[in-house]
This record gives sequence, C-alpha cells and structure tokens, in this order.
Amino acid sequence: MNLPIIYVIDDDRQVLNAITQDLKKYYRTSYRIISTLSANEALQSLVELKNRNDTVAIFISDQRMPEMEGVDFLQQAMEIFPAAKRVLLTAYSDTNAAIKAINELRLDYYLMKPWDPPEEKLYPVINDLLDDWQTNYRPAFQGIKVIGYPFSSDAYRIKEFLASNLIPYHSIDAGGDEGKLLLELNKLDTTALPVVILEKGEVMVSPEIIDLAAKIGLNPTLKNEIYDVVIIGAGPAGLAASVYGASEGLKTLLIERHAPGGQAGTSSRIENYLGFPSGLSGAELTRRAITQATRFGTEFLSPQSVKEIKLKADYKIVCLENGTEINARAVVITTGVDYRRLDTAGIEQFTGAGIYYGAATTEAASCRDRRVYILGGGNSAGQAAVYLSKFAKEVFIIIRRDDLTATMSSYLIDQIRDIPNIVILNNSEIVAASGTDRLEQLKIEDLRTHEIKEVPADALYIFIGARPYTDWLGDLIIKDEKGYVQTGREMKSFDYFGKLWKLSREPYVLETSCPGIFAAGDVRSGAMSRVASAVGEGSMSISLVHKYLAEV
Repeated sequence: MNLPIIYVIDDDRQVLNAITQDLKKYYRTSYRIISTLSANEALQSLVELKNRNDTVAIFISDQRMPEMEGVDFLQQAMEIFPAAKRVLLTAYSDTNAAIKAINELRLDYYLMKPWDPPEEKLYPVINDLLDDWQTNYRPAFQGIKVIGYPFSSDAYRIKEFLASNLIPYHSIDAGGDEGKLLLELNKLDTTALPVVILEKGEVMVSPEIIDLAAKIGLNPTLKNEIYDVVIIGAGPAGLAASVYGASEGLKTLLIERHAPGGQAGTSSRIENYLGFPSGLSGAELTRRAITQATRFGTEFLSPQSVKEIKLKADYKIVCLENGTEINARAVVITTGVDYRRLDTAGIEQFTGAGIYYGAATTEAASCRDRRVYILGGGNSAGQAAVYLSKFAKEVFIIIRRDDLTATMSSYLIDQIRDIPNIVILNNSEIVAASGTDRLEQLKIEDLRTHEIKEVPADALYIFIGARPYTDWLGDLIIKDEKGYVQTGREMKSFDYFGKLWKLSREPYVLETSCPGIFAAGDVRSGAMSRVASAVGEGSMSISLVHKYLAEV
C-alpha cells in the first residue's frame, strides 16, 4: 500500500528545501513527502495521484506565489482530495488572508515563517492535524478502476474478464460523484465509457480485452520453441493436467481463450468437492490451481484462442487466432462447454445489460434489494439462487417441470426451501424480455394455463444446459452428433475411424482419433459433468501423454 502524502508547494526554492528537509526528517517513515515550486505543476500531478489511488493527507502551500495565491491553489486541490488537511504558509503581512481562508475555505491552520525551531513550531501542529486526519482515513483501493454505468454490457464485459482472471478491481458508477470526478479530471465524457484506470494511473478508453490483458501482464511471450504438452482450455480438467504435466517435468503450456476456471470458476459455491466440507467458491478453487500450476512451471497464455491444430510429422502445430504457431509433441483438449443460448425475443439485446449466462458474480452487488430471476433447475442455477438471495430482495427460479427434484441435488433443494426470499415458478417459461437500455421486464407464460404475465425484472441469470466448445476443431478429430469429442474405443462406432487411425495399437482411453491428441473433462463424449471427474480426467491425461511420448 502506498504511503499517504504530505504535499508542499512554495515558489521560493530555499524555503521549499528547508520545510521539505524538516518534514522528511520527522515523517519519512510514515508519509511520502512531495514538494514542488509550481502550483500549476502540482495541480496536474494531483490528477495522476488520484488515478493511482494515492492519498494526500496534508497540503502545505505558500500564500504568495506568481502562478496563483495559495488560497486559490488549496481551493482547487480540495476538489480532488477533499479530506486532506489544509495549511497555509504565510508571512506576518498575510495574516488577514489566512484568517479569511479559515472562514471561507475551512483552512485548518496557517503557519508563520520562519517556523524554527521545528520541534516547537512545526511538528506539534502537523502532528495534531495528522492525528485528526488519521481518525477518518480509510486506505484507498490499490488496483484497477473500471468506470461505467451499472448494467452496462460494455462495462460488464471488462469486469467479468478481470474477475474471471482473479484480477482485483474497483467498479465505479459513472453517474456517481467519484465517477464524475475521475471523468472530469481526465477530460473525458460519458461517450468514452467504459474507462479503465490501471494501477499506475494509465487511462484506457473502451479497451479491447486483448489490449487490457497485455497491459496487466496476462499474455507473456512464449519461453520455449517446442512444448512437451500444450493444454487447450483452463477449466478444472486443464488446470489439473497442467499441474501434473509441469510437476512431472514436462514443458507445459496452458492456453485459455477467456479466463481460467471454466464454468466451475464462475460458481459461487461448490459444496460437494472432496476435501472441502464447508464448500469453496469456483474462484477460490481456480486461484489455488493456478498458483499450484505456475509454481511447478506451467506457462499460461490468456486470453488467446486456438483456431486449429495442424500436423507435421510427429509434431502438433497449435495455431492461435493472432497468427502465432506453437510446436507441441502432445496436446490435451480441455475446452469444456459453453452455456446454451436462449433464443427468445429480447434476450440477445440485453445480454450483459441485466441478462447474464452463468453465475455472473461480478454483477451480484448490483442486484441488492432488486428482483432477480434465474432460468434453469440444475445445480448451477441452485447455487446461484442461494448466493444471489444474500443481495436481492426476491429471487425467482423459473423451471418447466413440476419441481426441482429431477434436476437438482437434494442438499441444494433443502437449502432453497429454507431461504424465504427464493420463490420457485414451476411449469413456466420466459417468452420475452424488454426494457430501454437494460432489462426491465420479463413476460412469463404459465405452461398449464397459457396465461402470460409481464413482471418487473432487474436481472436474469440463464442456466439452460451447455454445448461443447469444439466448433474450432476440423475433421482431424472425430466428434459425436452433439459435437463432443470421441475418445478411446468409443470411436469404433464411426465408419471412418479406421481411415484416420493408422497405428497398430488401440487408442488410449482419452486419446482422440489423432494419436497424441487427448481430450478430458466436459468436452469429451461420455464425460460426467462434475468438477471431481474433470480433475481426474485431466490428471489421467498426463499419464497417457507420457505413454505416447515414450513411443515417438
């Protein structure tokens, strides 16, 4: 955390050096002393300090300066740091101006020149002011700031990316006092939204995700020309594979198109994962796994999308969307699944602006005391309902069935039953969504009576199943009729398997129709949709990679 600042301005270099030296002698361990000869220069630097989330504890300004009087400087400085204490350096002839400033500017103190000895005339005054300032001081958030309107799809895109990549950030409402001040200080208006202010103060206007990722160091350069194993997808299966691959001495690269954790990473609570009796969040599980993988030496590329895999002798060429080609001896596909999209009037229009696929915990705080709807009756929907009930006024779960018993675990059903602000709307479906610049209403049909009611809605979270993320795979890899990757003996049901598989041995259990390319987790045909099974398959894939590498 940055130290609070004591800011000194005086156009007389000799005076400035003297008071700066005295202040550093006494306060340098607890405060940062910044001094300047120019009031205009000081005002410009205050904008940079505000962008970096630095805090000014005290302004000490000379009254008589050529660019502007000290009282005028303090008045402008207080618009940027209103909680800072204000001290005016004055000569005897400036006493009237100082007294006037006390009445009009709420000046905290005026200090007569000279202040020798400082032990009697300077430090006691500053100590009293600092003690008073510290009473109400709360350290500012140190990190990235995202300025945008609540329920803005563009702002949500950035916040969701940062949160999914476990990057701390502070969300600021562009319509609030802090948001308006930051936009004004940086000479920006609402047409520039969303605005991202990085930790060191750099301002990015409506940044592309790939550019933001580069700025925050998420996309390092490759360290190796050839990797023993490249893992595509950083869900639970991919993270487990990267941990075992790197820990067992393989040169391991993990590529993720969006953020680590996959669908599990967005879960507000995973309560049935072995070894965590009180449960843990998907973000916490992801954080632990990423830390473990990087400690063993896994390289991580994100956000980067793979567009195809090409073969060259015994090597696999992993081609990224940006044109980069990565040489690998083996590949593990762990791209998981995407949320199935809802093709209903108005849904696409408000996606990211009140309508979200998955848990979207980044927007949970925006749902405080609001009406929230959840579409779906699986475990993910139930976990989201329990989590959102802590914020929302009411949470409505919309399902087509009579009840939740066929689709949701009993422990979640019991939890939901005991939460008074969760309501189940059974035998129902959404037929339309509407609003102006964000979701405001939903039309819900009763499937028994076919009656349609329009209800106010502040947010809708959609959990209606998933489809495999395999569109990028060409004919090189056999997939089933739903798009899931076929592995092992299951591939024999396809007539053209023998035309692709030319080895004398049988394919390994997680091996695809291309030798040396494996699939694990939810992307694989026949896989169980459980975190534990994905982790198990990811771990097992590395043992099969070892077997394959021993052959070539």
